[in-house]
Amino acid sequence: MGDDVEVEPPSLREFDGWVVWALHGLCLFIAVGHIYVAFDPFISEFQRNAYHFAGFAFLAAVYNPMFRGNTRSRGLLVFDVSFGAAVAAAAIYIPYAENPIYDRGVDLIALDWIAIGICILGGLELTRRLTGWVIPILIVTSLTYIGFWGQYIGGVFSFPGLSWETIAFRSLFGDDAMFGTIARISSTFVFLFIIFGAFLLRSGAGDFVINIAQAVAGRMAGGPGIVAVIASGLTGTISGSAVANTASTGVITIPLMKRAGFRPAFAGGVEAAASTGGQLMPPIMGAGAFVMASFTQISYEKIVAVAVLPALLYFLSVAFFVRIEAKRLELPPMENDGQTFASAFRKGGASFVIPIAGLITMLIMGFTPAYAAVFGILAVIASSWLTQNPMGPRAVMEALVMGTKGMIMTAVLLCSVGLVVNVISTAGIGNTFSLMIAGWAGGNLLIALTLIAIASLVLGMGLPVTAAYIVVATLSAPAIAGMISDQVVIEALASGALNDAAKAVLMLGAPETMSLLSGPIPIEQATEIIRALPLEVAAPLRDLTVPPEAAVAAILSAHMIIFWLSQDSNVTPPVALASFTAAAIAKAPAMRTGVESWKLAKGLYIVPLLMAYTPFLSGNWGVALVIFGFAVFGIYGLAGALQGCLERRLNWPMRAISAAAGVACLWPGIMLVNIAGVVGVVALFVLSLRIGHASRKVAVA
Repeated sequence: MGDDVEVEPPSLREFDGWVVWALHGLCLFIAVGHIYVAFDPFISEFQRNAYHFAGFAFLAAVYNPMFRGNTRSRGLLVFDVSFGAAVAAAAIYIPYAENPIYDRGVDLIALDWIAIGICILGGLELTRRLTGWVIPILIVTSLTYIGFWGQYIGGVFSFPGLSWETIAFRSLFGDDAMFGTIARISSTFVFLFIIFGAFLLRSGAGDFVINIAQAVAGRMAGGPGIVAVIASGLTGTISGSAVANTASTGVITIPLMKRAGFRPAFAGGVEAAASTGGQLMPPIMGAGAFVMASFTQISYEKIVAVAVLPALLYFLSVAFFVRIEAKRLELPPMENDGQTFASAFRKGGASFVIPIAGLITMLIMGFTPAYAAVFGILAVIASSWLTQNPMGPRAVMEALVMGTKGMIMTAVLLCSVGLVVNVISTAGIGNTFSLMIAGWAGGNLLIALTLIAIASLVLGMGLPVTAAYIVVATLSAPAIAGMISDQVVIEALASGALNDAAKAVLMLGAPETMSLLSGPIPIEQATEIIRALPLEVAAPLRDLTVPPEAAVAAILSAHMIIFWLSQDSNVTPPVALASFTAAAIAKAPAMRTGVESWKLAKGLYIVPLLMAYTPFLSGNWGVALVIFGFAVFGIYGLAGALQGCLERRLNWPMRAISAAAGVACLWPGIMLVNIAGVVGVVALFVLSLRIGHASRKVAVA
């Protein structure tokens, strides 16, 4: 593949004249309406969700033509406007039909059928335009499964089938349906935080992020790459989108890295890998944190709090690869351009630091994310007047319009994917699939995680990250959470610490273990016993043995693991949108850039293992910081082994020692092994440092 990047025809319509003002007025109305309803919910939740879909469905139809690249056909524009208006009208009608439908005993009249059909068709078609064919195919497959072909499947996935009237009703009116829980997340938290991010960007906070990153890391070895890592991490607090991060920060950081001597493909890979971390960085985390809070019933504040250390660990892992590559290539530090902390803060620091600090403070104080986001928006406007880019009425309106336009794909996607989630819930596929994963893995958590990683990668090739997380979590999170909880049960059985009720359940489910319950047994034997238990025994045994806080941590860890693994598709060929975006900016081969970004993003696999096998997300900060500290050394050692360099190039025996020491630092539950690993990594670092000094002295002599 050559270095030339093929430019695709434009996929979004561009307007001028009064049409622009009309569309911007609609965007402004949608944004202000959502903000007002956040404070004064004068309509029902169902109405808000339906109206939310109506507005964004119309915008999606107008801005995204039916045929990609055909943006100038007037006839197609008329059709798209009519189609968008029909979908919006149908969605607006649905809440008014709700009570009459219940009054008739869930008996749909012709107008109900038409409106429901248009909403589902609109979700299918608009999702196809925005994200491709995968989600529409999933939706059609799901709906026809519970309506027709599921009854012809043998085994555990056989489903007797529902009437089409029941399917139509549940598709829109159920808790997990098109205008249900996931649509509620979209119409409240996600949209308000997207608007908050748009205000930050419009206030100049994006420029501040680049400036502060240059002030921190510009003069380090590999400084431009580390600038990209820091800038992408901070930008992630604004946008939460890997591709958006890549496009916004990459136009600055990738040319900087190339000028510093990094290969174009490596420079693009650094930006893509770092930008992928943006969706892992609190407080926004794309839409993932909000969806996770809804799925797990764990507060949003707790989720973003425990997500901080893993996110920092990921960014450190990318920074380690960058520094090691700079040392391997013997690149000099970047020349100082005069950027300092003080100059960066004077230009735009207040409009970033004050709103983010205020947002985090409000979340800690117990305010809802919606309230915190709205007050964060007001804080951006106020604090911008302390910078060189004060936001007046025009800038405020531009930010509201920018936020609304940036929400179009997410809104349509989250509402439409509710159709798939509803089918999974209705048919009980999630529990069945979780049992199958547990069966395939034989109770082995590592095998189960590998299966989840493969599923996330395959789904991520055709689905946006949030949709991939929703589908995989719905299907497999219970299995992963159960296996994590089983580790507590195994330790209790091995140590002889099972309570009497748990012993009774175990004896009833596995009578052959009766003689083993009087005292401690080997951990391997306990593992074999627990993994062999059927679910009807394992589930109550977990309930009786696992403390409530550990059970919550297991559920949160399962969802966070799946969320992290779902990011893999951003940087893993053959479909890696963040990598390909970076490749276009770097003028590098797309696949080569994808391979580089995949190598740099190893934290996406290492950190989930820590979540699975250690209490990293338990909420105990003392324990989490210890795990974090050992992991920093471990990842540095593994990065040195993979790149063949620390402060100086390593030979193969030293690389093997670095890999072993890195693994030892990460090994769960054995402190002496962790300490030995740290000693090994530090010793190698010092040795490579001395080799570097000695070689420089010889060169000078």
